[in-house]
Amino acid sequence: MKNQKLEAKINVESIIEMHDVSKSFKDKKAVDHLSFHIPKGSITAILGPNGAGKTTAVSMLLGLLEPTAGTVKLFGQSPKDRTVRERTGAMLQEVSVMDRLKVREILELISSYYPNPMELAELVRLTGLGATDLNRYAEKLSGGQKRSLAFALALAGNPELVFFDEPTVGLDITARRRFWDSVRQLAEQGKTIVFTTHYLQEADDIADRILLFNRGSLVADGTPEAIKSRIVKRSVSFLTNGDGPELRSRLVALSPVAECYSKDGRIHVTTDDTDAALAALFTAGLPVHDIRIEQGRLDEAFEQLTANHEEEAV
Repeated sequence: MKNQKLEAKINVESIIEMHDVSKSFKDKKAVDHLSFHIPKGSITAILGPNGAGKTTAVSMLLGLLEPTAGTVKLFGQSPKDRTVRERTGAMLQEVSVMDRLKVREILELISSYYPNPMELAELVRLTGLGATDLNRYAEKLSGGQKRSLAFALALAGNPELVFFDEPTVGLDITARRRFWDSVRQLAEQGKTIVFTTHYLQEADDIADRILLFNRGSLVADGTPEAIKSRIVKRSVSFLTNGDGPELRSRLVALSPVAECYSKDGRIHVTTDDTDAALAALFTAGLPVHDIRIEQGRLDEAFEQLTANHEEEAV
């Protein structure tokens, strides 16, 4: 069974290929020997602190920048190839639209540039634009409505590959949830999704895979769970009737426990093996109750991997 899964994974079509890509601006290297493949139908989050090279990498994938060295391919072709552009959509942070055109007119105009555009009804369903929005002039839209229009424009050509750059900035909770529900539907249709975000919880909840950048290099590549399990310890937390030095010393003395601390009114012990930690707690007969097992958070892994600029790639 494992061999079959491995073979299936190898045979999945790579939509994006970056091989040993670097990009320099004068004496500054924004991207440094970057290599990765992204398969069809996946949802990939590109994360990293400001200046990590995310925007530069996405710009090269969109054909807006040329790499200084290395190769970038989408669907096996140059990002600038016309057939590639016809199969690609992008929702950037800033989207300019023509004034004095209604939303419906803008969508119909942009859709006309593509050979197989998405039906207007489907655009409306996926992006949450209403009938009144379609008949409104673009410059009269609210911030959230403009983001919905940008989403619709990215999907207008019925793309197989879609890039989203900080797509939920400015959206309320309801709009944000609707957006990610639609993204999941697109992935289920076989479309490939790549997005950047500063909301780490979104990446944790949505992405099949995370590419974590730091100083132009790839420092982590894997599923959210894999990255967290390799970098961040789990913790067991609980309440106790009498927290004090004696209890703390007994907790730290337990072999599966790495450290002990208080947070939000609860005692936490970190461990590599939660099962062993629980067994040790019960065997020791410690006065604890309301026990919870807590997985390490993605933001903790993010901080650990990007705090040290000399961190080697994982």
